[in-house]
Amino acid sequence: MTDLDTTPLIPRDHLFGNPSRSGGKISPDGKWVSWMAPWQGVMNVFMAPFDSIGADDESDVRRMTAAEGRPIPQYFWAPDSGSLLYIRDRDGDENYLLYQVGLEGIENGGEEKCLTPFENTRVQVVGGSETQRDKLLIGLNNRDPRFHDVHLLDLNTGETTLVFENNEWAGFEADDSLTLRWAVRQNAAGGNDMHEITGGVVAEEPRETTGLEDALITGMAGYTTDGSTLYWTDSRGRDTAAIYAEDVATGTRTLIAEDARADIGHTLRHPKTGVIQGWTATYLRTEHHFLDEDLKAAFAFLREQFEGDFGVQSRTDDDRRWLVWNDPLTGPIASYLFDRDAMKLTKFYVTKPELEGAPLQPMHTVEIPARDGLTLPSYLTLPPGCDADGDGVPGAPVPMVLLVHGGPWARDGYGFNRQHQWLANRGNAVLSVNFRGSMGFGKAFVNAANLEWSGKMHDDLLDAVDWAVERGVASRDKVAIMGGSYGGYATLVGLAMTPEVFACGVDIVGPSNLETLLETIPPYWEPLVKQFHERMGDPSTPEGLQALKDASPLYRAKDIVRPLLIGQGANDPRVKQAESDQIVEAMERDGVPVTYVLFPDEGHGFARPENNIAFNAITENFLAEVLGGRAEPVGDTLAASTADIRTGREFVKGL
Repeated sequence: MTDLDTTPLIPRDHLFGNPSRSGGKISPDGKWVSWMAPWQGVMNVFMAPFDSIGADDESDVRRMTAAEGRPIPQYFWAPDSGSLLYIRDRDGDENYLLYQVGLEGIENGGEEKCLTPFENTRVQVVGGSETQRDKLLIGLNNRDPRFHDVHLLDLNTGETTLVFENNEWAGFEADDSLTLRWAVRQNAAGGNDMHEITGGVVAEEPRETTGLEDALITGMAGYTTDGSTLYWTDSRGRDTAAIYAEDVATGTRTLIAEDARADIGHTLRHPKTGVIQGWTATYLRTEHHFLDEDLKAAFAFLREQFEGDFGVQSRTDDDRRWLVWNDPLTGPIASYLFDRDAMKLTKFYVTKPELEGAPLQPMHTVEIPARDGLTLPSYLTLPPGCDADGDGVPGAPVPMVLLVHGGPWARDGYGFNRQHQWLANRGNAVLSVNFRGSMGFGKAFVNAANLEWSGKMHDDLLDAVDWAVERGVASRDKVAIMGGSYGGYATLVGLAMTPEVFACGVDIVGPSNLETLLETIPPYWEPLVKQFHERMGDPSTPEGLQALKDASPLYRAKDIVRPLLIGQGANDPRVKQAESDQIVEAMERDGVPVTYVLFPDEGHGFARPENNIAFNAITENFLAEVLGGRAEPVGDTLAASTADIRTGREFVKGL
């Protein structure tokens, strides 16, 4: 009997069900704390007085919202602390509308108000203000779905006033007075032109510009409250993106933050002044740096209190009360209230108390060499009991899942990862690779992926598999590939274009045809489409169109010889259902087995826990059948979901 045999299965519900609480925030005035928690099985917003947290009696907890069916994806406090604001879409269509609820909450007779009551509209927050706390600048594309007009929203009355009619611009920057100061659009090179706005009029010529190579990591990073300083994230003339402070009066720029290995990530800014007090850079793990001595001392105190990683998730206006998170790395993430004057921590909640004491495994940071010399920052989790000395190499090779992130202009990071824990608990090594094109490692790393979809981007994944096999981590014949969005595309590429490498694949909302993908992108992405053409292939040119076809797994579907599982949301606005339909049809036409699961009430990913758990139940039994690991039986999870198994039921145990 192996250690894995004696290690308990972590129930899927414990990993992928609703958290007990999450998304904690402190109201700007410090009087309230809010969080998300299940109500009738759906994540909703709650709040309570700050001083009640940690006491035995939480009788003044108020349920603020009454969302049914789909969870609320994002909420935030109004700047004046007088209401809570949140967004919701309809069954995953990503047409997010903005809602408001007063402090009494739904439970106490308050009313929910839709502040943007339009059809087929996606709201954007353009700017908030420290000095005009009852107003926001928002963007609405209800007039033209391609462009967001800027409106001033009065949070007291709900009225919106048109500020700027937009017929060409991709984005805007405003100062604290809620005055538009910049408009941004793409240029012919695929970079960005940044035009100053004066008196509501956009300058004819750009003051700042980038080419394609800097476009993803260069831009304005906000004004200080008094408008005297404009911060920039800028990679021009260097590789990694640094932070510069521009003196608005003189135009002088001062370098204030840089890292040789990674782009500057988050900044900590004073809630009142907007001045940057600290910053982070994440290569393999996140490192904190401070420009403010008081902030540095507070973090030093927190470092003594916590194991693992931590950070600040919410601050009051006076900056005396914080809400901080702690990721112990082999336990569920917890949240604490921090009184800076008393230097006192009070536990607020544990996101997943059912995971306390579960056999969670450590994550290892690794650097994998690509064949052309590029270094790929990556993360590895091993099954329980296989690595006695903890060096990140099992005593004998094990099955492995190559888990590919989406984007592709995103990244994998270090810390508690429920997919890593789930798959490792089932007996698999799990490897997440920041392949070229991933964000955070400088512009050379990003631009090394241009026009390399299914080319060098895929080579990086193959090199990672070779590394794992040669290192003794993985068995050559038991490596699966799995991912969502771009990760789903990479899965299809892996099975169609390198059909003997992977034992099986799991594609979640991945495109199969890059030509049709670009034809059906959401209309509000149109101002950015040049970026896609320059990085993927331009369908308006014969060579670009051919490149897109050559990189599309659909045209190689007949070459797939290993088992494939596909999950898709019917309302996905980014990767349309047709992307999955067409490759399934092609595979069935060529007699290639495939299992296809469609969710009629989901979009780009599965937001309802019932649906996510159902697809994961199918996935782990599919993987166990091929890789030989273990799985929790499917049971009755499908009945609780909307899963529609279109084809291939016979290829998964329990279906």
